[in-house]
Amino acid sequence: MIINGYTRTCGVMGNPVEHTMSPAIHNTLAEELGENLTYVPFRVPEGHVGEAVKGAFALNLLGVNVTVPYKSEVIPFLKEIDPLAETIGAVNTLVRVEEGFMGYNTDMPGLYRAMCDDGVAMEGEKVLILGAGGVARAVAILAVQKGADRIIIMNRTLEKAQKIAEEVNGLAKGQLASARELGEYASLPGEGYLAIQATNVGMFPKTEEALIEDAAFYEKIRTGYDLIFNPAETRFMSLVKRSGGRAFSGLKMLLYQGIIAYELWTGAEVDAVLAEKAYAAMRKAMNQPKC
Repeated sequence: MIINGYTRTCGVMGNPVEHTMSPAIHNTLAEELGENLTYVPFRVPEGHVGEAVKGAFALNLLGVNVTVPYKSEVIPFLKEIDPLAETIGAVNTLVRVEEGFMGYNTDMPGLYRAMCDDGVAMEGEKVLILGAGGVARAVAILAVQKGADRIIIMNRTLEKAQKIAEEVNGLAKGQLASARELGEYASLPGEGYLAIQATNVGMFPKTEEALIEDAAFYEKIRTGYDLIFNPAETRFMSLVKRSGGRAFSGLKMLLYQGIIAYELWTGAEVDAVLAEKAYAAMRKAMNQPKC
């Protein structure tokens, strides 16, 4: 592309950002759609999030993604916040508005679009969430919104899982969610679970790790989603497949959260053909040597 005085800039702020796949998504979309737009990573040192948001606005950035560890820390510096992002308590996309930025969460809509693309529904399902951090909490809220029949949150620390379950039940206005310690997996009732792995266990470079190794646990899972995208197939996924279930990685979630952000920034509509091109560019970028 030709960069000139009319080029709009978007980017991602976080720490670290050196291994982000987001430029491959957004720069591919811009090129294919003929948009005069470029996307770059911005490493923001700890304690400088507010300055980064003000600077992004002052520099006329069209939009910014926010990644770890700033998805919650960025909220006080926003002009407005979308209701979903406010409920989840995390923002990953900033959209330029008058006098500042509006914060959105495209992670959970991105996960849902990925699941739809893979032919997986939450409605009427028994959803099993592994972990009790911010991502697990967001997944539990998504499961409520999409009509899950039951939600079980499993975590090494029971109290954290119970806190999310209580919050979910408040949103659902009923006893939809429950909490269990991770070691209680053998007593899970029934089978046919949609299990979502929402921790960083199994992430590169510790790719041979899984929260649970027992094959009996994986026999209870019909479909497994690991929100990790590197490696492309985690230990959790391989154990689900070994027991006869379907398994998916977080790579399409990463793709679609980016696509939704791009649509918010530009007003473009990204169709399935273009989404596939961005997906291919992202996978290619993953396999390129890092400088």
